[in-house]
Amino acid sequence: MMDEVAKTNIGTSAVREEYRFDEVSLARWMAANIADFKGPLKVEQFKGGQSNPTYKLITPDRCYVLRRKPTGLLLKGAHAIEREAQILIALGGVGFPVAELLGLCTDDAVIGTWFYVMAMVEGRIFWDAGLPEISPGERAAHFDAMNSTIARLHCIDYGAAGLEGYGRPGSYFERQIARWSRQYRDDEEAGRNPDMDRLVEWLPAHIPPGDETTIVHGDFRVDNMIFHPSEPRVIAVLDWELSTLGHPLADFAYHAMMYHMPSHIVAGLAGTDLRALRIPDEAQYVDAYCRRTGRSDIPHYQFYLAFNFFRIAAIFHGIKGRAIRGTASSAQARERAKAFPELARIALRYVE
Repeated sequence: MMDEVAKTNIGTSAVREEYRFDEVSLARWMAANIADFKGPLKVEQFKGGQSNPTYKLITPDRCYVLRRKPTGLLLKGAHAIEREAQILIALGGVGFPVAELLGLCTDDAVIGTWFYVMAMVEGRIFWDAGLPEISPGERAAHFDAMNSTIARLHCIDYGAAGLEGYGRPGSYFERQIARWSRQYRDDEEAGRNPDMDRLVEWLPAHIPPGDETTIVHGDFRVDNMIFHPSEPRVIAVLDWELSTLGHPLADFAYHAMMYHMPSHIVAGLAGTDLRALRIPDEAQYVDAYCRRTGRSDIPHYQFYLAFNFFRIAAIFHGIKGRAIRGTASSAQARERAKAFPELARIALRYVE
């Protein structure tokens, strides 16, 4: 199944009809705002991506990547392109691996919605968490690279990085549960689900004690990273749309959720023989993160898993709504939206 996911997400295609824009207007903007831009400009659309449409901009000298807000009716607070641009600048400034931001446009008149342009990072993207493309002997080192990257993110001083106002410190779970519950309930076209309804009631009443605040990515998965072309090293973390200031254990548990995620939904390892694949098991992976971040363990880990499956279920519910409205940026959105009930059911398993 993951082979099919990869085929439908890897690479680019011609810009789909509903996502076309005035390429001449974009070229004029780039000539005025991107220092080394020289046309002619060719535009292709990346196959992957569910939320903000993403394009490859090709010129004779170099390639760029453009991410834009989708057109049509948008949920409040979603698709905040300007926030993605802000965190790319901040993290690049402290040496964290992200693509270089080259320009942000907040003028709808240029291509119809706000957008930003960043440098194209060449490397490897793995769509299957089992890493079948590389030899078994290399897999542990690649997992360690992911682990060290998310631990490094959570150790960044967000104040020193200029991100004091990027989110509200504290009460992360209360705010996130309320946010995703509201988006789930407000998207009437996507419908309701009894498992999701129960989670909306249960989660806010069982938030663990204690609070921490760091930069959180919000969607830290293997397929949102670019690895070095030949080394076990992450050279760019992608897709910062859901990033904010939040609880690092929520962010880490979302990443470690790959151990429980069916591979037919997103990059997951549920049901696989980790020993045969020579991939560290979940306990080893959690221990490595704890060691890097100065922890002895992660209490209430089951809650963090339940919260994250609820959250990704809400995201897929949103994909379902956008597919119904015709504003989903991926051609596979309708197919992926079918996984929403399964995700809600898995989340409820940790509650029960």
